[in-house]
Amino acid sequence: MWNTAFPYIAALLPTVAVGTLFYFLIKNILEGDRRERLAQSKWESEHDRPETPEKSPTDTDG
Repeated sequence: MWNTAFPYIAALLPTVAVGTLFYFLIKNILEGDRRERLAQSKWESEHDRPETPEKSPTDTDG
């Protein structure tokens, strides 16, 4: 049985291994891109806000 199945297993094993590595590589690239886009949008929203000048206690309105 082992002598019959081994050539098929040996032929499919590299393909499965490369496919698994490719899957995890692409998954990590896409996750990193998603996190980077979230961080970029957060940074832009924090820096695009108009700054409101703080009133000092000596300022009077009218």
